Amino acid sequence: MVRIDKKQALEMLKEASIYELGRIADSIRKKLHPEGIVTFVVDRNINYTNICINRCKFCAFWRPAGHPEAYILTKEELAQKIQETVEKGGTQILLQGGVHPELGLDFYIDMLKFIKSNFKIHVHGFSPPEISFLAKKQGMSVKEVLEILKESGLDSIPGGGAEILSDRVRQLQSPNKITAAEWLNVMKEAHMVGIKSSATMMFGSIEKEEDIIEHLDALRQLQDETGGFTAFIPWSFQPSNTELKREFPELHAAGSVKYLKVLALSRIYLDNFHNIQVSWVTQGIKIAQAGLRFGANDFGSTMLEENVVRAAGVCYRVSMDEIIQAIKSAGFRPAQRDTYYRILRFFDDN
Repeated sequence: MVRIDKKQALEMLKEASIYELGRIADSIRKKLHPEGIVTFVVDRNINYTNICINRCKFCAFWRPAGHPEAYILTKEELAQKIQETVEKGGTQILLQGGVHPELGLDFYIDMLKFIKSNFKIHVHGFSPPEISFLAKKQGMSVKEVLEILKESGLDSIPGGGAEILSDRVRQLQSPNKITAAEWLNVMKEAHMVGIKSSATMMFGSIEKEEDIIEHLDALRQLQDETGGFTAFIPWSFQPSNTELKREFPELHAAGSVKYLKVLALSRIYLDNFHNIQVSWVTQGIKIAQAGLRFGANDFGSTMLEENVVRAAGVCYRVSMDEIIQAIKSAGFRPAQRDTYYRILRFFDDN
């Protein structure tokens, strides 16, 4: 298939039917993954702190310092969470926090070394806003911070903090957060020092269709340059309990049709991304299952713990067995993978 441009992508998003988008995306998925395998990873989301200076209007999770619900996990709490993950067959932890104004690079070095000295587990941690803040706080370059974190035990970086890579939108919904260019720069520097990352997009808030296309195009351009993204995960904004919902009361969570259209377009436009992931966390297992016919080849994570989306009033929970059965009943072969999409084991019927 010939690479489509931004104008064509916008026309598809605005005018193409969900069936047409799904048909094209599914055909691309079949070419990239002809073996019919759908993967997932066993992991846990660990938020080491909810104290955050960014105060994003779309986030219901953050708390200011001194708030009765504010916290920083102790090493004992962190160890307990990781131990439970390992005992359940987990191979990675997604380690993210708010941008805490008092935590310096030493805190992160110590946390990583503690984890690596006690557990054999992949650390998928610290999204670009955390890394960018650390660089500014320490008076260091992003590259220097990344090299230190990598040496201390950081294995890969999640795609958090991207939301929509449009500064017009970011200024409205997260004015204290890093710019689109800063987010992209952290990812570029990470890829250049040998740290792989995922990429995400939060849509369905106050952005326009044009912003979605600009976001996808920025990711495609960077992937052309570095090849460092392992996967793309689009997920829909959850408005409950957020300041953005209070400012824009007409906002509602993106429905399944919008989600599947954006998912399919992502598969079509991101022709240099090998893996596209569904989001059962925001859409539920049935729509995630449908997403496997709209270009996705990965079911994401078992997510033994998730706090951020839950704070926005959405609490889908699925077990590993439910994920396996959902993949099978959709006509695919389920397999557990690691962070780099290497298959660890299959779940075939005996």
